[in-house]
Amino acid sequence: MKTLPYSKENVSFARSLRKNMTKEERHLWYDFLRTYPVKFYKQRRIGNYIADFYCKEAGFIIELDGGQHYDEAGMESDQERTAVLESYGLTVIRFTNLDIHKNFRGVCQTIHQYVNEHKGCSW
Repeated sequence: MKTLPYSKENVSFARSLRKNMTKEERHLWYDFLRTYPVKFYKQRRIGNYIADFYCKEAGFIIELDGGQHYDEAGMESDQERTAVLESYGLTVIRFTNLDIHKNFRGVCQTIHQYVNEHKGCSW
């Protein structure tokens, strides 16, 4: 996979987001992604954005969406963000915070299935 662009201006913001993850991000990170056999990065700078979680080997991003993502402006912003990230050859998978609370096992299974289908692909 080619090297992805990133904004140097986002360094301190990404660091802050890593230190101050939401409880849903912490749950997914500490209870699944951190020890997953394929490497995941948390709060990874890609382009002008910071992805919640990024898997280089499978070429995808996991985004956890809270309530602010469901008004018109939030949905429009997410569509724009997804289009930019997909232009880098990445796939964006979105889960709601409610998915993390009510169907954590299903979220983990979806991520695992995606990694198994796409790891090692030449993006």
